[in-house]
Amino acid sequence: MSTLLDRLDVQWRKSTRSKDADTCVEVTSNVRAAVGVRDSTDPHGPKLLLDRPAFGEILAAIRSGAHDL
Repeated sequence: MSTLLDRLDVQWRKSTRSKDADTCVEVTSNVRAAVGVRDSTDPHGPKLLLDRPAFGEILAAIRSGAHDL
């Protein structure tokens, strides 16, 4: 099943914090009013499309350590 992110010509980028890590997420912010998120090890797999406020909340929680393992 094709998703909006599959049909759009978006540019994905890895976090600068991931450096050479093999397991990280990639984001695209060139979708109007939204942020796309995908697993860098499975670029053809599932993708999330979040509105910017929701992405900001997730990012704040990650930065605060709320999702540390």
